[in-house]
Amino acid sequence: MVAPMRAFLPVALLVAAPDLVAGGEPMPRVTTDSREYCVELADRLLELPGAREETVRRLAEDGMRLCETGHPRTGVAKLRRAIRAAQMQP
Repeated sequence: MVAPMRAFLPVALLVAAPDLVAGGEPMPRVTTDSREYCVELADRLLELPGAREETVRRLAEDGMRLCETGHPRTGVAKLRRAIRAAQMQP
């Protein structure tokens, strides 16, 4: 009975504690490059204190424009840059 439990333990740890995988770093979120995800990122950006900065607004506007014109991957990248920039603002 002990041998089967030893074989099961590593699998149980991976399922029960995914944060232990990759050295304790959180698992990456799976997202899709879609207009809906662009809107989600834009909504997240609005909650940040640095969202009103000119540079951040310009990045976000470019990102949304790209998403709306059929370039969601590039739009998502711009929106993520805007979020990072807004997080760095005091």
